[in-house]
Amino acid sequence: MDAVGWLLEGDPAIRWQVMRDLTAAPADEVAAERARVEHEGWGARLLGLQLPGGQWTNETPEGLSQAAAAWWAGIGPARQGTLFPQGTSTTASLALLRDFGLPADSAAARRAVGLVREHVQWEHDGEPYFDGETEPCINGRTVAIGAYFGEEVRPVVERLLGEQMDDGGWNCEQENGSTRGSFHTTIGVLEGLSEYERSLGEQDPAWTARVRAARLRGQEYLVERRMRRSLSSGEVVAFDRKTEAPAAWDQFSYPTFWYYDVLRGLDYLRAAGAEPDERLREAVELVESKRDANGVWVLENPHADRLHFPLDEGEGKPSRWNTLRALRVLDWYGH
Repeated sequence: MDAVGWLLEGDPAIRWQVMRDLTAAPADEVAAERARVEHEGWGARLLGLQLPGGQWTNETPEGLSQAAAAWWAGIGPARQGTLFPQGTSTTASLALLRDFGLPADSAAARRAVGLVREHVQWEHDGEPYFDGETEPCINGRTVAIGAYFGEEVRPVVERLLGEQMDDGGWNCEQENGSTRGSFHTTIGVLEGLSEYERSLGEQDPAWTARVRAARLRGQEYLVERRMRRSLSSGEVVAFDRKTEAPAAWDQFSYPTFWYYDVLRGLDYLRAAGAEPDERLREAVELVESKRDANGVWVLENPHADRLHFPLDEGEGKPSRWNTLRALRVLDWYGH
């Protein structure tokens, strides 16, 4: 199979990234393809699902106790569906639009994000969406979304910088006594800081340098651990304390939601402009080892959350998202 040709048969959200990252197409052709995300395919379909109040869903998450369901019903539509249900929530939908590359200056993006800014509040305590929530794993995604779409998120960034742990990582369980960073939380914060850093340009060099320093410390947290190993034992992490289940970081999912995996970590490094590092060789070789006989990568370990609509053919089937990300990671590393 011609993997690049197969990718170019996909949705505009895939095609423009293939053109930019894998074919070195002229910038004007890439921009023209990217502009189609607003009007065609997954991007247009997802934009069409936004509710008049700015949310993407107000359905009650499954599995709530009677008391929790009563609370959910009582918090009102501005708060229902901001983070939960995870696969169809407003946060998940905005994160997908960012992944799709919806142009931030497009009319559809301005309208959709304006509705979120004006109306949407967090389930936690009714905080305005772009003011952030309380946990760094949530606020990392808020910063990534806000920075990408041109919203003011500096106060959220300042909070994240103050929550960085001694080992360079971040952890949502810090308030419960954890003293070590978490792969899950750290990757989300790093993606947010990287997007925010890009949005700053050269407007505030001292502030940008402070953000970059924190991001590079967090980046080293992942690299030092070879993207999947315990720093203390050197062993591949086999048990995920966050999910209280076997770690699945060697399996590549999309969408990732808040979950970490090796491909997500490597694709962050590539996008952030990190230099290839010998300590990443094992992780890159893991990616290479998963290329199948047709030259593509399959979807592994899809997370249980329901999506608005499928973005791949299903578990064990060829995945354009995984193939795109794997090929550009290998190209970045020179593998």
